Amino acid sequence: MQRELSQRFVDVAPDVRLWVESRGPADAPPLLLVMGAQASGLGWPEELVELLAAHHRVIRYDHRDTGRSTWSFDRKPYALPELAEDAVAVLDALGVERAHVVGMSLGGMLAQLLLADHPDRLLSATLIGAGALSTRPYAGPDGELTPVGELPGVDPRLVALWSEPAEERDLEAELDRRVEHWRLLSGGLIPFDAEAARELERRIVRHTGHHATSTAHARASTAGMERTGELAVNRVPTLVVAAPAEPVYPPPHAAHLAQVIGAARLVTIPGMGHALPREVHGPLAAAILEHTTAAVR
Repeated sequence: MQRELSQRFVDVAPDVRLWVESRGPADAPPLLLVMGAQASGLGWPEELVELLAAHHRVIRYDHRDTGRSTWSFDRKPYALPELAEDAVAVLDALGVERAHVVGMSLGGMLAQLLLADHPDRLLSATLIGAGALSTRPYAGPDGELTPVGELPGVDPRLVALWSEPAEERDLEAELDRRVEHWRLLSGGLIPFDAEAARELERRIVRHTGHHATSTAHARASTAGMERTGELAVNRVPTLVVAAPAEPVYPPPHAAHLAQVIGAARLVTIPGMGHALPREVHGPLAAAILEHTTAAVR
């Protein structure tokens, strides 16, 4: 199969363009990577993308207000569900009828919107580090029901970091902040590689062309994202990744997510938090590829 590596811009709304990259065999099954809030598509590590691209045409892109895509929120606010429609627009622009979708964090929530609203466009879904778009309570191993609002919350250290007022910083100070963010997101079970995190962020800054940080996704409306009924009857093969060190959606959020989505199963990646360090690339890629292969049999 012939390999490709291409970049382009896709118009998804009036005056809104998204940067899109496609790599891997041109005739392989497409796999769309959807990153989290405030995160460029380059947040998907190169090693992980390459592992997936050995078997798929891997597509990743910058959300609005990240990377090289249009930073539009301040002049024309949007709601978070519109970002799910952007993912559909990316598939349309690349001529992809159906794709495997892998969503991380907010991307995992957008993937749930795709499962609910556009199941005909998905071959499979993989959800990483996401909360459920459902009001259904969590059923514990003993059968006890826990309301969604009573499940464990975000690590207070992250809440404190996110609550700091936005301010202009020089490049090195901004990189310091981002590295500390990754340290907290990593969860602490896998040794944290500060230099690798800093180099990733340097690449993202070079890609973006500046080191400003947008707060658009934190300010965007979350109205209309609940999909309890639609997710319960889902028939798209769905893999939910459980991360023992997850600090944003701590256990048992992943188990809850697998409960509320029909046709879902759970897999645990040892040591993983809310980040993608080198140590999880192999196990995570293997789990995704096993899932995508089984989904099209």
